[in-house]
Amino acid sequence: MGENHHKIIIIGSGPAGLTAALYTARSELKPVIFEGIQPGGQLTITTEVENYPGFEHGIQGPELMDIMRKQAHRFGAKSFYKEITEVDFSKRPFVVKSNNEIYTADSVIISTGASAKLLGIESEKKYMGYGVSACATCDGFFFKNLKVLVVGGGDTAMEEANYLTKFASEVTIVHRREGFRASKIMIDRAMKNPKIKFELNYVIDEVLGKEEDGKKYVTGAVLKNTADGSVKTVEADGIFMAIGHKPNTELFIGQLELFDNGYLKVKSGSTRTNIEGVFAAGDVADSVYRQAVTAAGTGCMAALDAQRWLEENELA
Repeated sequence: MGENHHKIIIIGSGPAGLTAALYTARSELKPVIFEGIQPGGQLTITTEVENYPGFEHGIQGPELMDIMRKQAHRFGAKSFYKEITEVDFSKRPFVVKSNNEIYTADSVIISTGASAKLLGIESEKKYMGYGVSACATCDGFFFKNLKVLVVGGGDTAMEEANYLTKFASEVTIVHRREGFRASKIMIDRAMKNPKIKFELNYVIDEVLGKEEDGKKYVTGAVLKNTADGSVKTVEADGIFMAIGHKPNTELFIGQLELFDNGYLKVKSGSTRTNIEGVFAAGDVADSVYRQAVTAAGTGCMAALDAQRWLEENELA
């Protein structure tokens, strides 16, 4: 079929994509991983990962992804550091394009992940992973007896604020309005928690921090009032963005079935999408758990599903 044809193409390279690559490579399927614009996925912006099994003393996010990649490569997987810009699942073999380059595949595993919605300010980017986080369950542990801010007004913000009170001495929810989108039960739970305070009608205008001895850390934030434009400075050791996640599914609109929130639909108990031979793993199809270990688990499932499908269709 030509050198640009592959039995399996994996789009995306976080824990889901790299685990799928490992399993399919060990099955002699010679997978190709298109790593995209953020090789390693969201874990590459997480400094310390302490909840991934097998690493007793924790591991740096980028290092964990590097180990996973090398493990997959050891069995014959290949990485292309290119972004897929177009797909066509209406014909077989499937067609995927990276700008002007065309590749074909008998099966495709999608592991393009999800991106945390962020404020989009320069100081947020500067301190991401150094006190600014988009995952309380990943990073809450590092804020024992410290003060943190949680930005958002939905269920995620309330849930993360409550979770963070296990560690932090004080949690302040910063929300741009008086009212919340969160469900009543979640709001009540946050209101009743003695460790949680509220700054309503405020947005974060700037993240404040310091750099000492080559280390960066957050010291607070400038809050701007959405009603009168006044500003004030608050102290904080950490800032958690809880304004939601956006699945990276733009590429598949009109080709694969999506939920209303944009996540890919998979058949119950599997990683199969509505198109035979196309599978989805990791955060792109998971709006609930969004953990590295669950992503890796579904990456394994997608690899096994794809392998079986290829065998059933005499393509393996």
